Amino acid sequence: MGGTGSYGQFCPVAMASEVLCQRWTVLVLREMLCGTTRFNDLRRGVPRMSPSLLSKRLKELERAGVVVQVPNEAGVVEYHLTEAGEDLRPIVLGMGFWGQRWVESQLSLRNLDPSLLMWDMRRNLDPRPLPPRRCTIKFQFPELVPARRCWWLVVEGATVDLCGFDPGFEVDLLVTASLRSMTAIWMGLAKLGRETAEGRVRIDGDPAMARDMGRWLRLSTFATGDRRVA
Repeated sequence: MGGTGSYGQFCPVAMASEVLCQRWTVLVLREMLCGTTRFNDLRRGVPRMSPSLLSKRLKELERAGVVVQVPNEAGVVEYHLTEAGEDLRPIVLGMGFWGQRWVESQLSLRNLDPSLLMWDMRRNLDPRPLPPRRCTIKFQFPELVPARRCWWLVVEGATVDLCGFDPGFEVDLLVTASLRSMTAIWMGLAKLGRETAEGRVRIDGDPAMARDMGRWLRLSTFATGDRRVA
């Protein structure tokens, strides 16, 4: 890499750090390893990252041979990981499992973001346990300002869309919860049944969808990691 950001060491750890350890880079890689390929979808996975910085990081990863631009059938540019990029999968996932194991839950739950939570939930949702029709699931976080309070997941077949505005469909299931409780459930730091029993989560609507929520709401990849701190 060289330049002013170089560590000036031949050590492979130093050279890899020059590529990977700039701010936001690993999070961009996390999104791509989860299957995201389009610029606007990458932005939704890193909502606090500016578009200009995202563009800069993608160009840096291209120069490093980690990412390549590929036009799809419609001519829209997509970003794909190269073999070198895919080789980072166990490293990035390992960082996530390390954080799940060793970072205190109070610290984890200090950084709450409804847009990121809902985007991750959309990505992992399993439509198979849901009824074979269009299903609209509304999540409501009462403590948030109106513009960020309500989110809709619209499931039709294998397609799951996320809306930050009312899509106009009849709501089949309404989930009302604090953002903290829903995030804790998603991250495996709390159990859906307990949060519901203690009144921090309320589920109204289709009884079958409510009963099967633990099946279609697949949790974070890191939720299964064992924890060594409270």
